[in-house]
Amino acid sequence: TSPSPKRSLNVWSPTPSSTLEYFAMLVADPTDLPLLEAAASLALDEYPDLSIQMVPNAVDQLVGRLHRRLPADAAPIARVRALNHFFYNDLGFRGNLNNYYDPDNSYVHLVLSTRMGIPISLAVLWLELAHSLDLNAGGVSFPGHFLCKVSLSEGQVILDPFSGETLGREAVSERLQPFKRAHGLPEDDEAPLDLFLQPATASEILHRMLLNLREIHRSHDDAQRELAVHERLVILSPEAWELRRDRGLCAARLGDKRTAVRDLEVYLHHVQDAPDRAQVSAALSQLI
Repeated sequence: TSPSPKRSLNVWSPTPSSTLEYFAMLVADPTDLPLLEAAASLALDEYPDLSIQMVPNAVDQLVGRLHRRLPADAAPIARVRALNHFFYNDLGFRGNLNNYYDPDNSYVHLVLSTRMGIPISLAVLWLELAHSLDLNAGGVSFPGHFLCKVSLSEGQVILDPFSGETLGREAVSERLQPFKRAHGLPEDDEAPLDLFLQPATASEILHRMLLNLREIHRSHDDAQRELAVHERLVILSPEAWELRRDRGLCAARLGDKRTAVRDLEVYLHHVQDAPDRAQVSAALSQLI
């Protein structure tokens, strides 16, 4: 097989006011969203001098190396095995066990450099290589831990991108138990496992990456960085009104009353039966 065609992006130099416009351009069409570039662009808030093009260029080089290791007629299962050996053994990608909550684990250009990340950032890179091999691969927004899967004629291969471990259905079921306990479901609940293994869209993957970053910044009480994440979440899901609420509350903590009032009013207008309506209304009244 031959490597996928080189990607091309418009030459673009970011400025503080244009990084969000660039992100909005990338995610404007959910059916044709360039996941790798969009995921890489999340780092622009922290690394404004980053050249986004370096990320797809680096991945294309890995694609070329991987393809040279495989015969053109390699069976799908052989491609999966070759990919996993290349990614985890030869390249040494792995989960960052020692500093899991470092925000740098979410920035794809740094994951490429350090070979360390969290499940979802590692998955973004693994999926790019898998798709270059024409594998029917996708990300899985599994509770608590992002997974990858490949659909083959023989069945599904479920992969933990953090470790490279292939998971059987029993192991996947065991990983569901904490989720069931947390949500009051009986542990012997017969909900089909495949309900939790549906492929995630590129938008859903970006959404989860952003939520991870949001929680990290919240845990550090870093409202300025948290607000930057909220800006992207609202661009990605403009009609998810709870995201407007969250951005408004964050803006209020930073003293940006104009943004806070606008977002909280939008939330209350669109979510008439909001369970937190009284609390949000009280927060709004303090701003006006």
